[in-house]
Amino acid sequence: VQLVESGGGLTQAGSAVRLSCAASGSTSTINTMGWYRQTPGGERELVAEMDLNDGSTKYEDSVKGRFTISRDSGKYTMYLQMNNPKPDDTAVYYCHTKNRIWTSSGSYYYTENWGQGTQVTVSS
Repeated sequence: VQLVESGGGLTQAGSAVRLSCAASGSTSTINTMGWYRQTPGGERELVAEMDLNDGSTKYEDSVKGRFTISRDSGKYTMYLQMNNPKPDDTAVYYCHTKNRIWTSSGSYYYTENWGQGTQVTVSS
């Protein structure tokens, strides 16, 4: 699975930003798609994630009510709508997929893919 991100850049607090992630390749194996973020010296943390099997979503507590993860119906393009961003949201944002690979014996295992990352800087 290959991931290409777009969006991000410099924005002001209280505005809106949308990130996009287009997946290609073995997209039928994708189990979840989501967004992570990382600050310099910090750990990569989950921001939002969608289970493609049932459409369920989960969010990091600090972004609940402000960020929305969505997907183009029938496509493997994922969006992160960031409303009312705050300076603390400044980070490199990475698109992520968790892929379920079935074996001939009927078992399965997971693999992961990451996008190249896109910088989001929120000024106060």
